[in-house]
Formats: sequence, structure tokens, C-alpha cells
Amino acid sequence: MLRVDHLSVAYGQHRALDDVSVQIAKGEVVVILGANGAGKSSLLRTIAGLSKGHCEGDISFDGGSLMGVSPDDIVTGGIALVPEGRAIFGDLNVEENLRLGAYNERARANEAANLDRVLTLFPKLRDRRKQITRTMSGGEQQMVAIGRALMSDPSILMLDEPSLGLSPLLSKELFQALGSIRETGLGVLVVEQNAKLSLAIADRGYLIENGHIVGADDAASLAADPAVQAAYLGGKPKGVGTLAPGPAAAAAKQVSEASTPATGSGRVYVTPAGLSGGAVAAGSLIGENLESLLGRANAAARPASTLGTPQAASTKKGPKIIEVTPEPETDAMASLPTAGSGHGTVGSDGRIESMLADFEAAAQKARQPRRNGGGNAPAKDSPQGYEPVALPEIPVFRKAKIEVFKRDKNGALVKAREA
Repeated sequence: MLRVDHLSVAYGQHRALDDVSVQIAKGEVVVILGANGAGKSSLLRTIAGLSKGHCEGDISFDGGSLMGVSPDDIVTGGIALVPEGRAIFGDLNVEENLRLGAYNERARANEAANLDRVLTLFPKLRDRRKQITRTMSGGEQQMVAIGRALMSDPSILMLDEPSLGLSPLLSKELFQALGSIRETGLGVLVVEQNAKLSLAIADRGYLIENGHIVGADDAASLAADPAVQAAYLGGKPKGVGTLAPGPAAAAAKQVSEASTPATGSGRVYVTPAGLSGGAVAAGSLIGENLESLLGRANAAARPASTLGTPQAASTKKGPKIIEVTPEPETDAMASLPTAGSGHGTVGSDGRIESMLADFEAAAQKARQPRRNGGGNAPAKDSPQGYEPVALPEIPVFRKAKIEVFKRDKNGALVKAREA
């Protein structure tokens, strides 16, 4: 049995663990639930002998203390850790990664049997024994990491966030495999945030918060606990229910029912205060018809010098929109010239006429095609004053010729090849 008694771990002034006590027997699955930073990984690393902090308390396995024991001796003694992030050798194939786990004397004697046990537990790995592990999916890499730990022939297997980064389907498949490990007689200690999956395969569980164990019970009781459901399973905290509707809610319901039409369409209409229901014309709300409103807007948009000038209104067929056409001699906008002589009259403003002529000349120049052959001379029908644009000079570099020499058996340089 693995026992942790009143363990405290501090990194300087920060206490990662404070008076933590847990135990796990062979053949059972124990889960430790907690949020990020609660101290879950620190607990596993301290048991595995990897903690760099100041440790107090005691860790014992089969009656012998593990305090001060080196990590490799802890693995040889029968405790294996699968760290967070898998930490596999990506350039090696599956079988090579697995055989690396059997490096200690305890595991070498049963290497063949342990390899067959791992490949039976994870059938996908049997089919991909020669595949490079970095080409595998995250779930398959996690199987390799767990299999490598099992190759050390442990009695206690510790896993740090095994479902991290995996899809729900792969996580479910992985935890089903972990449940099968218990049947081999191993004790499994799992640190996990996915409470639903971990409690489904666990026998007991601990709750850790800010380095303290705040709860411990069997897995079924933890899964049914309202506080655990609220914190980890998305349930409703104890004492929180559906509130009865108060006076304000009842009044809102009455307003909604009163404003709903009797047609049975299910739509809710919000009626402004002081107005009766039903469709009304927009003109009745503003006190003025739309024709008059558009006429005033047109008049306000005209220049101040033409406000007093009589206007001639012409009504077009279609929607009732009044188009106000100012008289040519009084409206400043009528004096604006157009690009062609057939589209309007050009006013007496010389600056506008000159500007339009410049625009027309620039447009004609841009439309002139270039001659074929890469020259920059203008086409035959180019207008006078056309200035050709010089083409850019692009330097072309040729690849240098490289000759490779090597020495023959006599030491003389011989040309090997050209590149």
C-alpha cells in the first residue's frame, strides 16, 4: 500500500501542499480532483521523487519510507508516473518507446510478458508497433506513454491529467483502458479535472483545494454530492432553485399577454405608453404628412442664396415623392459642367471647365495601348504630349558554377561532379 501522511511541500514562501494525507492499495483506482494550481501535480511529483521543494511529512510504500529515495529507485521499487504532456520520444517507433520503460532489473525479467500485456490492453499499438510516434494522434501517444510506464512492471501507476488535450471520444476510450488495468491487480492513482470520466472508473476519490485535502469519499458518494456536482460536473449548488415570480415578473407577464394579438400567431408586440394598439399612419404620429416633410427637407438642403427663389414642383408617377427642381438661372448646382457636351451645359466657371478638361486628357492618356515588343514608345494613335514611361531594369543573376573535387587513393584531387 502507498501511504502519504501529513505531507507538506513548499517552494520558498509558497506552500504547494499543506498537511496532505492519502492512501492507495493495490487493485484499486483512486482519483484526486481539483482545479489548476490546487497541488495535484505537485503531489504526484513528490511521490515519484521529482519535487525540488522543501518536503515535510512521510511517504511510504509497502512499509518502507520513500523520503529521500532517488526517482530511479522509486521506479525500481514499483511506482511509475505518467507525467502531464506524455513526454514520449517522438523520433522512435512505438515498440522502441515501450521497451525503454523496461530499463530496470525488475522489468527486464518480464519484458516480453509486459510487452504482450501492453499490446493486449491497447490493441491499436499492436497494429502500429513500427510507426514513428510523433506521427500518431494525441490519444495514441498517450497510450504509448501509459504503456511505457507499464513496461516497468509497477505495482502503483500514477497518471497526471491523462485526458489533457484529447477529444471526448478518445478520453472515454482511454479511461475504459484504465479501468481494465485494475483487473491486473495494479493500483492506479489518477490526477484529473474530468470528474465525470474519472469517477466512473474510480473506487475512491479525494478533493484537493489550495494544497489542502478538503474531502474524501467513495466515488459514488462524490458523484452524488451537490457540491462536487456544482464544482466539477456542472450541476446546481445546494439550495439554489427556481425562484417564484415576484410582483414585477407578474406585471410583466400581464403586459405581455395584453399586447399579444388575438390571432394566435404567438408574436409579442410592445406598445408604447399612451398609444392605443393597432396600425396607425406615420403622419399621424409626427403631425405632418410625408410630402410636406420631404419638401421642408429639400428646402433646408438648398444653398442660402436660393432660399427665397420661387420653386417649381413636378410630381412623378409612382410613389408619392415630390421632386423639387430649382430654376436653372438661380440654382448654383445647375451650373456644374458635365464631361460631355451632350449631357448638360457647362457653366461659366473657367476653373471647373479647366479641371474637367484635365480629367478628360488624363483618362485618354491612360487608355492608350503600348506597342508589342517591350518598347516604351507610344502607339500610333497616341495624343500629342504623350510621355512614355520608362520600363524598370531588372538585374538577372545566373547560378554560379560549382565544381566538387575529392581525393583519390593516391591523394590527388579528382573532379567529382559539377553543381
